[in-house]
Amino acid sequence: MRVELVKLFGRRRTWVALVLLNLLPTVVAGLLAWTRLAPRPGTGPAFLSAVVADGSLFAIAALAIVLPLFLPISVAVVAGEAVAGEAQAGTLRYLLIRPVGRTRLLVRKLVAVVAFVLAAVVSVAAIGFLVGRLLLGPGTLEGGMISLSGSVLTPTDLAWRTLVAVLYVTVSMLGVAALGLFLSTLTDSPQTASLGAMAFLIGSSLLLTVDAARPVQPYLPTRYWLSFIDLYRDPVLWSNLERGAGLQVVYVVVFLAAGWANFTTRDVTS
Repeated sequence: MRVELVKLFGRRRTWVALVLLNLLPTVVAGLLAWTRLAPRPGTGPAFLSAVVADGSLFAIAALAIVLPLFLPISVAVVAGEAVAGEAQAGTLRYLLIRPVGRTRLLVRKLVAVVAFVLAAVVSVAAIGFLVGRLLLGPGTLEGGMISLSGSVLTPTDLAWRTLVAVLYVTVSMLGVAALGLFLSTLTDSPQTASLGAMAFLIGSSLLLTVDAARPVQPYLPTRYWLSFIDLYRDPVLWSNLERGAGLQVVYVVVFLAAGWANFTTRDVTS
């Protein structure tokens, strides 16, 4: 397990992905601090209209900025490379010669991808908080905030809701990770696996905008990604959060089972 983690986080491109992932929210925070022009409430990424008054909220806004596109792309790239990258480099066959079962190797790859997902989400929230406090300044509610329902959330409320939001976004990305890992077992090209995962997610996002696709929209993987903003209502609206988490569990189980079935039965020649 340690070998896979060292291999993943020892790659320069992994750190480049994390830096690029945090670059866009940082640029947005810098522009907001410079111009003090925030989107009107109800427009733009969630909470972006409130961060000018309280930079502490930029941790939440940063997640909302990267979640629709940049975060799933980075997860798809890392997951797509997990097995296919070894095959393309010609090392997969040698890994399987060792006394390590295919299931165990796949689990190690999965744990490494999950570690990247967690590192990516936590880094966006942590750097977003630091950048927001530094560039936009603390708020005037002694660390609290006005909820989407109009009531005041205490710092304790804000802390546990943000922690749950980080966990929810992480769970949302596990479906992407499982899809990318499954596709990675189908091909020797990590680019093909990553592009396949991204095409699936883009298709899901497009179908959410088509009225004719309304019957299938509750089952699309991107349907409940942004439901973490319901954590900042008072009381919390748990229904969409529960549906979103449950849907991701189904996608994770299905794609991991398919990936395991394919990887443990395929002929490995590279």
